[in-house]
Amino acid sequence: MKQISFRLKPGDLLREEIERRASENDIKAGVLLSIVGGLKHAELRMAGSEPDAQSFMSFEGPFEIVSGTGTISKNGCHLHVSISDREGNVFGGHLRKGCAVAYTAEIVIGIFDDVVYTREMDEETGFKELNITDR
Repeated sequence: MKQISFRLKPGDLLREEIERRASENDIKAGVLLSIVGGLKHAELRMAGSEPDAQSFMSFEGPFEIVSGTGTISKNGCHLHVSISDREGNVFGGHLRKGCAVAYTAEIVIGIFDDVVYTREMDEETGFKELNITDR
């Protein structure tokens, strides 16, 4: 397994930068190993959202990113984060576009060389879901 590590700066958009790095580095299958930093603005899709009745929330920070996980590919990413506010309240969900970094975000992505991740529409869930094939 290989890895790429990078740091984002204030104002960078978290999801957009992860997707850009996946494309630039030709990542066919990867995993978010670590994410540390903060957001000044967060956009999340909340749990239990059905495809035609999705629930989105916007949050104004500052926030600490307390965890993150996901599958990463130039063919599509599926990312979740948890963020905490000044009082220690934690919010989490599916990471959407438009999440702006506050001071920094340090990201480490593990890259697999034996599989390819793609996303295909799943009629049962109504979402594009992970499809894994051997290289």
